[in-house]
Amino acid sequence: MRCAPKNWSKRSRGGAGDNVSASGKLLPASRALLRFHEALAGLICYGSRMASRTIRILGLDPGLQHTGWGLIESDGYRLRFVAEGIVSTSARDALADRLLILHHGLAETFANLQPDEAAVENTYVARNPDSALKLGQARGVVMLAPRLAGLPVAEYGAMEVKRAVVGNGHAAKEQVQAMVRHLLPGAAFRRADAADALAIAICHAHHRQTKKMLAKGYATA
Repeated sequence: MRCAPKNWSKRSRGGAGDNVSASGKLLPASRALLRFHEALAGLICYGSRMASRTIRILGLDPGLQHTGWGLIESDGYRLRFVAEGIVSTSARDALADRLLILHHGLAETFANLQPDEAAVENTYVARNPDSALKLGQARGVVMLAPRLAGLPVAEYGAMEVKRAVVGNGHAAKEQVQAMVRHLLPGAAFRRADAADALAIAICHAHHRQTKKMLAKGYATA
């Protein structure tokens, strides 16, 4: 079994290990970030020898007006873009109706895409108390919907997602989007919400594989 896809050396040194400018352009890699990606590649390579099955991970970026979703597949050492989209509601509708529309939209997404696991971003910032309350209610729906569908749900903070995708917890949105495109060839997203959702899915794929390897290591120790 190959431990890396074709042209991995070229891609890891000329892309995934690169810093990304705020404009979204890839810059020459810093040594620290290059070592980070090479070490991660080594861990994922090791994990691939454990015969991991391909799983479908659905990332979810909560929002009352737009909730982004992004589906990827992971076989333990390789990621593949599957689909992306958003579930939108109208401010003209009553809050209860908007939450119902959000739930129905997510339930339909789960039924159509058949994901194995879901990952949701934690939200901490809101401009005013009313917005914070509404966002919290929307996030509750986003957390509940996959559990009702029988999916395990993981949560990640925004800085944790950025560190997993870019290597910098304070990266700009443009940097995250550029790395999502690099890590998921063929990925195309119409809104930033969907790009964020794909980043959340990538973060979960990295974390679950690391946890799996650590668990196996402790079990055999």
